[in-house]
Amino acid sequence: MAGILDLLNSDLGKTIISGVSGSTGTDQGKTSSVLTMALPVLMKAMERNASTPEGAAGLMGALSGKHNGSILDNLGGLFGGGVDEEVTNDGSKILNHVLGSKQQGVEQVIGQKAGLDSGAVGNILKVAAPILMGVLGKQASQNNVSDQNGITGLLGGLLGGSDTANEQSFLEKILDADGDGSVIDDVAGMVLGGSNKSSGGLGGLLGGLFGK
Repeated sequence: MAGILDLLNSDLGKTIISGVSGSTGTDQGKTSSVLTMALPVLMKAMERNASTPEGAAGLMGALSGKHNGSILDNLGGLFGGGVDEEVTNDGSKILNHVLGSKQQGVEQVIGQKAGLDSGAVGNILKVAAPILMGVLGKQASQNNVSDQNGITGLLGGLLGGSDTANEQSFLEKILDADGDGSVIDDVAGMVLGGSNKSSGGLGGLLGGLFGK
């Protein structure tokens, strides 16, 4: 199964990046950096939530219902006239549900690395979250996912199925960011490998963390 960062490198991914960039008025390179960092984090958070039967049932219900992947069938329409409020409100609810009290810290960490304020990161994620759910919904349908093992397996597969300590530790740390600065500094060191070099290219900011 292709990983989530492979998706961002695909034609569909490029459409999503340019659409999200245009609809939020954010530089395309920075939008790409935000999504490269944020999508694995969101999926790791979903994987955590799906580790309980209730969480898994809730996620499967969403993926077989509203988020069944149909949003991907008309991205031109979605981005064409500007993303409507219904989509961003939905995105806001998804972020709140998936990240909970960690949302602000996560947006702050990603903003610092991408060179954007956390509000701009939040705007990007509000548009991207329903699309990510659509991607998961389509994958769940294609793979006949019907139980907790199936949904956690799907998320793990899209995350690259990697259990390297570095990658898992990064995702756990960023989810535990509480905005006090210390975790953010640790994460910054991990993401940038101790240097201040950043790249607008996909995966550039994360270097090898997500197994490019």
